[in-house]
Amino acid sequence: MISIEDVLAFHEKLISKFGGASGIRSFELLESALIRPYQTFDGKSLYPTSIDKAAAIIESVVKNHPFIDGNKRTGYVLMRLLLMQEGLDIKAKMEEKYAFVIQIASGEIDLDAIKIWIGQNIGDK
Repeated sequence: MISIEDVLAFHEKLISKFGGASGIRSFELLESALIRPYQTFDGKSLYPTSIDKAAAIIESVVKNHPFIDGNKRTGYVLMRLLLMQEGLDIKAKMEEKYAFVIQIASGEIDLDAIKIWIGQNIGDK
């Protein structure tokens, strides 16, 4: 699991590099986003695969806006971090990555479509 401290550090680096307002809009939404990939029901993981976990975290951060600014960037980085922990990474063109994140933010794609996109664009690190 990615710690809140690490997420805050990543977020600050992204804001410093790419611009925007720093700060958390909702600490509870951030905690919820970080916990979601590891939720269980009746002893079974709701997000059992790396792709499931990565999809859950990017959807949560991008759609729930826990930060004042930089939610799409931070969500994308967290998705990649979860994948990289399993030796995987996204192998898509920058334009495709951008369009993917925008589709999530605009509500054009749901969790199942996010998982499909990740699965189609994944490779070894």
